[in-house]
Amino acid sequence: MNAPFSHNALTIRRQFVLVETSLAEQGVESDLPLRKVAVAAVIKNPYAGTYAENLDFFIRESAALGASMAKAGLEAMGPYDIESYGKAAIIGLAGEQEHGIALITTPFGDALRAAIGGGAAWISSFSKRAAPGTPIDVPLAHKHALYVRSHYDGMTVQLPDAPLPDEVAIICCFANRGRLNHRLGGLAAGEIEGLDGLR
Repeated sequence: MNAPFSHNALTIRRQFVLVETSLAEQGVESDLPLRKVAVAAVIKNPYAGTYAENLDFFIRESAALGASMAKAGLEAMGPYDIESYGKAAIIGLAGEQEHGIALITTPFGDALRAAIGGGAAWISSFSKRAAPGTPIDVPLAHKHALYVRSHYDGMTVQLPDAPLPDEVAIICCFANRGRLNHRLGGLAAGEIEGLDGLR
């Protein structure tokens, strides 16, 4: 794989593309494997160690980051379509939580949706300040409707040696289907089209 994504303004120290494929659960094999992909960028945080009222630099640059990370996610998903997504930020301890949020807010989300071919639902997210190597659970939900119960899921991501205190790790996750063996009813993925108010 080529460099999964790039950015001219943000300083990216490390990049990760993690792929997890599940073929069966509780001895029940699936005709369609569940593939989850996590894409992560470890970014230098110019706001670390100080308070800045204006975080526009991160907000402005996040759109291009979201588009390139989504492109890497599509590539890693291989033959499968993306049905669900989520995003997260781990902020190094010299930064503040707001720094991570600035990188995954609306411009990032809109660019990510566009790059994967659209998504009507808002993107579930989680963020926290933490030391390098701290795991984070990235929530997943259906890209068109949060109420699709079969797609309530997540992916645990742990980045070795990241983020350092003056860095932010941005993570987006994707899945090609709902949970294996999902059987709890609710709105089905095939019933979404034409329904309103499901964001």
